[in-house]
Amino acid sequence: MATGEKRVLVTGGASGLGAALVRSLAQAGYAVDFTYRSSGDAAAALASELNEAHPGLGIRSYALDLADRQALDAFCDTAEEVGYHGLVHNAGQSSDGLAALFDQDKAEAAMQVNFFSLTRLARSLVRGMTRARTGRIVAIGSVAALRANAGNAAYAATKGALIAYCRTLAIETAKRGVTVNVIAPGFIDTAMLAPYAAHRAGMEKQIPAGRFAQPEDVAALATFLMGEGAGYITGTVLPVDGGLTAMMGIHRT
Repeated sequence: MATGEKRVLVTGGASGLGAALVRSLAQAGYAVDFTYRSSGDAAAALASELNEAHPGLGIRSYALDLADRQALDAFCDTAEEVGYHGLVHNAGQSSDGLAALFDQDKAEAAMQVNFFSLTRLARSLVRGMTRARTGRIVAIGSVAALRANAGNAAYAATKGALIAYCRTLAIETAKRGVTVNVIAPGFIDTAMLAPYAAHRAGMEKQIPAGRFAQPEDVAALATFLMGEGAGYITGTVLPVDGGLTAMMGIHRT
């Protein structure tokens, strides 16, 4: 696969799902830039590992807090000049709380990281993609935006906004060779699920596949969507959830 000249940007790429995304894309031959907020040591180790394994790709990491709008603007000004083939918006921030007790300040903070940062990045990168008449944008959403889950109102709203925006961007850019898709993972076996460890067995019983996703399950789809074979797939929301959203929520006992 001769994609070494194609550079992809991944947000939140230092650990967990983000690191799996960076690894998968590098293994497929893409040059990858990735951002991180606080995991500087992990980011440096990942970049070093992949540059050693894939010499010539020039894997690069950048410290960037997507909640800092000025820092994001500065980064986007630089990124616009790079000419990225693709963007995977993976960085995310949780926001838990009952819908009736909605905390607007916390919700707005999550919206900035999960949603508005994508719109800012897209504004910088899409112009170059449309000029090149090729480009790939993949946003990591969540099944929380597809099926209600108590306590996830604000988080689900950020991911719902992500879906609505990406669908619109997809139809606006399709004739210029740009695809825009959302991957909606279910529960992924990463450190973010550590608070749910005591409930894991019960949660897995409710998933038809009987297990949480591995980060690589999601990364494989994102990598496929970056490639030529996915050139006619755009405006879609693709759950990677072991059948969770396909299942009726009421079970016979």
